[in-house]
Amino acid sequence: MRFNDETVEQVKAANDIVDVIGQFVKLEKKGANYFGLCPFHGEKTASFSVSPRKQIYYCFGCQKGGNVLNFVMEYENFSFTEAVKHLADRVNMPLADMDAYKEDRSERDLKEKLLQINKEAAYFYHDKLMSEDGKRALEYFKDKRRLAGATITHFGLGYSSKTPGELYRYLKEKGYTDGELDKSGLITIDEKGPKDKFWNRAMFPIMDTNNRVIGFGGRVLGDGMPKYLNSPETPIFNKSNILYGLNFARKSREKFFLICEGYMDVIALHQAGFTNAVATLGTALTEQHARLIKRYTDTVILTQDSDEAGVKARIRAFPILHDAGLKVKIINMGAYKDPDEFIKANGPDAYRKCINESKNAFLYIVDCIKAGYDLSDPAAVTDFYKDIAERLTVFTDDAERNNYIKAVCREQLIEYNDLKELSDMAVLKTGRKPVPVSTVAPVRKQEPEIVADPKLLKCEDLLLYWMATRPDIIPYIEREVSPEEYGTEIRRLIASEIYAKRNRFVVSDFIDRCREEADRSTASTIFIGQMYRTEDDGIDDRSLEKLLTESLRTLKSGKLDQKIKNAGSDLLLMQRLLKEKEKLRSIQIKIESK
Repeated sequence: MRFNDETVEQVKAANDIVDVIGQFVKLEKKGANYFGLCPFHGEKTASFSVSPRKQIYYCFGCQKGGNVLNFVMEYENFSFTEAVKHLADRVNMPLADMDAYKEDRSERDLKEKLLQINKEAAYFYHDKLMSEDGKRALEYFKDKRRLAGATITHFGLGYSSKTPGELYRYLKEKGYTDGELDKSGLITIDEKGPKDKFWNRAMFPIMDTNNRVIGFGGRVLGDGMPKYLNSPETPIFNKSNILYGLNFARKSREKFFLICEGYMDVIALHQAGFTNAVATLGTALTEQHARLIKRYTDTVILTQDSDEAGVKARIRAFPILHDAGLKVKIINMGAYKDPDEFIKANGPDAYRKCINESKNAFLYIVDCIKAGYDLSDPAAVTDFYKDIAERLTVFTDDAERNNYIKAVCREQLIEYNDLKELSDMAVLKTGRKPVPVSTVAPVRKQEPEIVADPKLLKCEDLLLYWMATRPDIIPYIEREVSPEEYGTEIRRLIASEIYAKRNRFVVSDFIDRCREEADRSTASTIFIGQMYRTEDDGIDDRSLEKLLTESLRTLKSGKLDQKIKNAGSDLLLMQRLLKEKEKLRSIQIKIESK
């Protein structure tokens, strides 16, 4: 879904940044701005500032900054589209979708209806769990799985009873049609009549990243099969791109995700404080899963079951995760089957120790496949080496592949040249000619900007800040400093836009268009204003005139000093620059009283 600029601006305008951030951060008004403890890094002294006038935030500690959309995206781990939707929902604002023609209105209505049905079903199952009928399921959760009541409520766990058609009758009373219920995947309607898909099962609601119930998983209570049953594919539910627990994990302050094998592992880990755990829904990890994870983190730690199936799942998952650009590690839980069992036996601290000692995934895989070879047999040793070489082709970057060759050789006591030769041969079979590491051309990076004088940058920032705050001073500054004279690219862009738009320049709009976090941070630093201790509601025109005149003279003088230093033996240029410096005394900003 894409939104036009007008829609985005309406959403931003309807959501005051102080109100939005105030839901998550305790803010205290100090002068023109609000301050609180930064939600993005640990601190004891409030350095997180929010400007109601400019509708932006900035942390002087970690340098994160932006507007209300940036905050929601950063804090909630939302995409841009999700952030717009979230803020629109917050103020009950309907959204104009530029791509609405791609999806028929009836399809959108059906999806909305299915979301409502799943929500009603979640309430129904949870109420059943807390009733006399759900006593056995509640005992399973509390006694066998040792889940606290708060955890059961947090994950919305439930129970589908043995009584035939209970959910169907409940939903029919809510006004849903047989056609809608059949498409929900919760009710099967055929020539024999309607039938609930789930019965006598402990129920696990499955939610999307917006905390909407889109499907269910059910564990049988007894010896029935299958042990676990998921909702079928529906217009709102696709197992290949859903991760259980992601709606909670994306809000975790951890820098990595724990990838588990099932519902109970995720729930047990979250209860133990590891709120960054997610799991696939009984399927192998897919490319869609990997891309979804990449949106929220750069590192994953695999903690699937330690049985043969779990080991195979880890080996299959590694190339998929690596290809998505993720760093992958693996936890060794020793003799324990899964995280749930490990934590019950040893506690959260021991599991945290396992996380800290987690091993590089590829080196773990090499250890696993080594166990399948009789290394007392020279032929088996050769096969083992070839197996490693083929697996090394997952590293398409030659430098990275060579680093892994060296690491494997160190751990497995293999001669580097032997494995390197086999690896090059394996790469040739893939159709990609290997390039010697020593001849690999470095990635061309953007030329770094010349380091500017911090004192001059501070003067520039003050001028930019006040031009955005008081457009009436723009002509004075523009006459003395052209956009090209500002010290960095982001400052040149800000100056150009301020000069062009005058009183139509909007800080939060400019920040919206900053693609790089570093640019948003710099712009937020400039416009938050507090670093200059010059709050715009507490300085009179006379003091402001003096402040701006001194800053402008300092800036111009500093830039002339740089030119004089670079003039070398050019005496004529030197004389001209010195004369220009003499003229600086004539610079004077005179603000007309408002």
